[in-house]
Amino acid sequence: MTVSNALYRAASYIRHQLTAWHTGGEGVHSPTLFYLVRMILYDDNAYYAYTRIEQQRAALLRSTDTVQQVDYGTGSDVRQTGTPIATLRRVADIARTHLETPKIAQLLYRLVNYLGSTEQRPLTIVELGTSLGVTTAYLASPSPRNTVQTYDGATEVQDIAVQVWRNLKLTNIEPVSGNIDDTLPKHCPKRIDLAFIDANHTYDATLRYFRQLMPAMGEQSILVVDDIYHSPEMERAWHDIQASGQVTSTIDCYHIGLVFFNTHYIRKHYKMRI
Repeated sequence: MTVSNALYRAASYIRHQLTAWHTGGEGVHSPTLFYLVRMILYDDNAYYAYTRIEQQRAALLRSTDTVQQVDYGTGSDVRQTGTPIATLRRVADIARTHLETPKIAQLLYRLVNYLGSTEQRPLTIVELGTSLGVTTAYLASPSPRNTVQTYDGATEVQDIAVQVWRNLKLTNIEPVSGNIDDTLPKHCPKRIDLAFIDANHTYDATLRYFRQLMPAMGEQSILVVDDIYHSPEMERAWHDIQASGQVTSTIDCYHIGLVFFNTHYIRKHYKMRI
C-alpha cells in the first residue's frame, strides 16, 4: 500500500465516523429496510456455522504452503502491460491480507439467512472474488438448498478454497475459474438474489461488474460491494452505483456498501457504523 493510499483510507475512515449513524435503525424510513438494519445489521448473536468456518480460517493462517496467485487488474504492473501477473505467495499471507473480516463475512451470512426466510425458496448467490473460500463458506452455510456461484481468476488459490468447502461439507458451491471479465458474461445466472463484488478493485472493473449483474437483480435482490473506500476510484465507483436509476436505497457501512432495488423503499442513501 502506498503512503497516499494509506492517508486516503485514514481520512475516509475519519470522515465516515463523523458522518455515519449508529442508531440501531432509527431514521430509516422504509419499514422493511428498518427491520433489516435493526435485526440483521446489528444482530450480534453467534450462529452455529460461525465456529466451524472460523476454524478453517485459523488453519489457513497457520498454513506453511505456497501458491501461485494471479492478479488480473489491481496491480500497477498489470495496468501498465495489460498482462496478468502471477506471484508465489504463502497461503497464510493471503489469508491475513485478503480474507474478509469475520464481522463482514458474518453479516453476509445473516443477509442470506434473511433473504431465505423472506423469499421461502432456494436462493441464487453470486460472489466475485473467491480467494481462499472463507466468505464463500459463510454465503453457502445458511441453507444447502441455496446455490453459490463464485468466480476467481487465481485457479490455484481457488483450489485451496475447494478443500475448505470439503472440510465444511458444503456441496452447494459452484466455483468458476478464470478471468472474471471472460467468465461472468458466459456463466452469470438469469436471476440473482444476492451478489457480492470483491474482485478487481478498480473503477472500470467495479462498474463493469455492476452493469453485468444488473439484468439478473430483482426488486428483492441485494448487492454488496466490498472495499468501497479502498481508493479514490473505488469511492467514485460507489457513488456512481448509488446514482444508478435502478438503485432505490443504499447503506454505506464503510467497509462494504449495501445496494437495494425495491421500489417501495424511499430513495435515500444512509451511512451507518456497524
